[in-house]
Order: sequence, then structure tokens, then C-alpha cells
Amino acid sequence: MLGVKTIVYVDGFNLYYCALKGTRFKWLNLHALCQAALPRSCDIAAINYYTARVSARRKPTAPKDQNSYLTALSTIPNLHVFFGRFQVTNTSMFLAQPLEFLPPGPTPHPAPEFIRVVKTEEKGSDVNLGVHLVRDGLMGVYEHAAIVTNDTDLKEPLRIVVQELKLPVTLLTPVVHPSKDLQNLATHVRHFGPYLGVSQFPDPVIGSNGLTIAKPGDW
Repeated sequence: MLGVKTIVYVDGFNLYYCALKGTRFKWLNLHALCQAALPRSCDIAAINYYTARVSARRKPTAPKDQNSYLTALSTIPNLHVFFGRFQVTNTSMFLAQPLEFLPPGPTPHPAPEFIRVVKTEEKGSDVNLGVHLVRDGLMGVYEHAAIVTNDTDLKEPLRIVVQELKLPVTLLTPVVHPSKDLQNLATHVRHFGPYLGVSQFPDPVIGSNGLTIAKPGDW
């Protein structure tokens, strides 16, 4: 008996920063995670993963580490990667409080109100995800969608699919207390944190061509 045709839409950077950064769970098999976190009635037809190529500016090994992970993901059937862009800029930002490293007492110059920082931003993934979610719903590509995010920028696409297209959407949340805006719109809400440990790729991953894909050393 066939299950409910489900497509999963994964906000890669939101997943990383909300659930994976600083943990030992970065070598994450997204298909295993979706199977564990979603009801058995869901037939996972495809997983769409939205990300961007990272820069080596903050961490020299980051592009190589990411490429290893993307190669591991490529071994999952019907997983599709969509790229936004990773933007690194030098910019000035306003200080919320005085700099702690300034010496006490009078200083030859007033303490600065702004500081120069290296700012990293991911651009385009949430737009791509939202557009694809609505487009696929309009075209009848899925009977049920699941989105992995806690980004409130996706509130309107979620509302359109649930309220106007009348299609169910499960919020697979990377946080214990998800955004109320998303939570109130989603048909179902599931926290996948408990399944991260059991949803890891083996190390190494063996591709269909015999290629060996090793987990990055500091993961």
C-alpha cells in the first residue's frame, strides 16, 4: 500500500546553525532523519536541500568539508541540491556595549561606537525553498510537504500552501521551541532533535561507483 507522497524541503543553513553547529551530528543522513522523524504513512518521494557554497575566509577547510558532505548527500536517491550564494563582506556595525578590552580610566580618544567586522550571510536559499514549495503544491507534485527550518521568512509560502492550496505541511523543526508564526500555520509540528544521533552516515560513505567519502576530521 502506497503512502502519502511527501517532498521534504530542507533549509540547509538554518538546519546547521539551529541544530548541528558545535555538535557531533554534522555527518547527517537527511533521508534517514526524515524517515525517523516523519510518520510511517509518509512516502518520501524527494528531498530538496537548499544551501550555498561556503567561503574559506573564516575557516580554510570549510569548502572541502562542505564538498565532502555534499558528495555524501549525492548517494541518497532523489535528493536534489539547490544553491543560493554565500556572501562575505567587511562592514561596520554599531556596538551594543563598550569594548571590554579598552583599559579603564581616561583614554586618548573616545571609545568607538562602531567596529569593523567580517559579516557572512547566505542569500537566496529561503527564497528558492519558498518558491519551490508553492510551485510544487500548485502543480500537484506532492500530497504532503515537510519543511526543515525555523526561518520566519518562510511564513507566507507556508500560509499559501496550507490555507489557499489546502495541502498539509509538516514543520520539521530543528529547535525545541519553534517560531510561533510557523508553528501556528503548519498542519503538524515535529521536533527531530532526538533522531539526529541515529541518522548519521557511516564513516566512510561508499558511493555507487565505489568512491570512498570520509567524514571531515573535526566533525
